[in-house]
Amino acid sequence: MASTTDRINSLRAVRQLRRVRTFYAVGVLVWAASTAWTGWQIPGSRQMWVSALLLAIFTGLLFAASLWLQRLQTVNPAEPAHHAAPRRAARPRHVHA
Repeated sequence: MASTTDRINSLRAVRQLRRVRTFYAVGVLVWAASTAWTGWQIPGSRQMWVSALLLAIFTGLLFAASLWLQRLQTVNPAEPAHHAAPRRAARPRHVHA
C-alpha cells in the first residue's frame, strides 16, 4: 500500500502534468499556425523549417506529457483523497415552532 506522502506527491505530479500538457497543447497550436502562415508566405524558407521543427518538438513534448499522465492515472485509481480530518457529527438543530 502506498504511503500518504506518495499519494500526495503523485497527485501533485498529476496536477503539474495537466498544466504542462495544456501549455504544450497551446504551443502546438501556436507553432502549427506559425508553420502554416510561414509556409503560405515564404514556402521552403528557413523560418518555415524552424517553425516546423518547433512544432515537432512541442508535439513530442505533448505526447510524452500525455503518456506520463495516463500512466500516473492508471497507477493511482480514482480514490478519494482525505486531506482533512473527518467532520464531527453535526448536532441536530431544534426547530422552534
